[in-house]
Amino acid sequence: GQEIRQGADKKNFFSGGTPQIYGVYWSQAQIAARQHPSMQATRAFLNGVWRHTNDAGQWIFDPTKECTYADRVRIRQPGNVSGLVPHIDGGSTERWTNEGYKKYYSAVFKGEWEKLDVWRGDLRYACSEDPYPNVCTVMRLFQGWMAVSPQGPGDGTLQVVPYVKESISYLLLRGLMDDAEEADPYGNAFAGKQHQMTPKWHQPLLDGLTTIPLVQPGDTVWWHPDVIHAVEKEHTGTENAAVFYIGCAPLCEKNATYAAKQCKTFLEGEAPPDFPQEGRECTYNRRATVDDLSALGKAQMGVTSWPVDESTSAAQAALIQQCSGVAA
Repeated sequence: GQEIRQGADKKNFFSGGTPQIYGVYWSQAQIAARQHPSMQATRAFLNGVWRHTNDAGQWIFDPTKECTYADRVRIRQPGNVSGLVPHIDGGSTERWTNEGYKKYYSAVFKGEWEKLDVWRGDLRYACSEDPYPNVCTVMRLFQGWMAVSPQGPGDGTLQVVPYVKESISYLLLRGLMDDAEEADPYGNAFAGKQHQMTPKWHQPLLDGLTTIPLVQPGDTVWWHPDVIHAVEKEHTGTENAAVFYIGCAPLCEKNATYAAKQCKTFLEGEAPPDFPQEGRECTYNRRATVDDLSALGKAQMGVTSWPVDESTSAAQAALIQQCSGVAA
């Protein structure tokens, strides 16, 4: 983390004018973390929590294989007061208007929120966000990061509302309450803007906001894409709080399509497609190259295809072949 910060400071790698977020995607350290076998095993386990087949038995995604979704670095210095307000990613008004989301949340909209299964990956695949700048366009089953420094409560770190089914149901039904406003039917959700939680609309949810416990370098933290989360407003600790953002984006046609586009930006040192095209690493001679990718890393990046052998089921092989065709 210190090496990235020193190099980034010299190259002015601040992303979008935010001093704690560095527009660095292709450092050797980030590549090493993403392709590490332990990281692969962790994400395979997490992906496996989701249902990955449809009713016909077709594989929608392969939970054991990952498509790299390159993201940035956060290095927050003591005294920094630029936290992130409680919010939810994955769209705003789309949760009420997108056909995929409406099917995914159908139990809630039918008044049977207790029956909502937030782990229906076969339904989540069809959910999509409206096309506006800096939105995640892949199927990301978990958001997450890897700690690069010790951090815990008071260090300007992550906060979450840990009850995903209950909180998303409350959020989706908020507009049906007596105090709902015609001009703001979704409770501070507006097209093209991040859906932020406010005391006016979401106080019962904000009451559950909890800071994660102390973590050490190499520890990872993961949360469902419907989890409300924030970053503590102030860093009152004494050391930098640094993380590599790393999520779960399993192998599927949607993610393989993105990986093919992203691979080109990797080779050129450009920012990945979903992020501000600031081009801050193009001339940085210490960024990672194909030579820094392991065999696993090359498959995750779409440089090579995933192997198929006698242990691969027919449904799994069909998905791999489909994704290989997209990447080609």
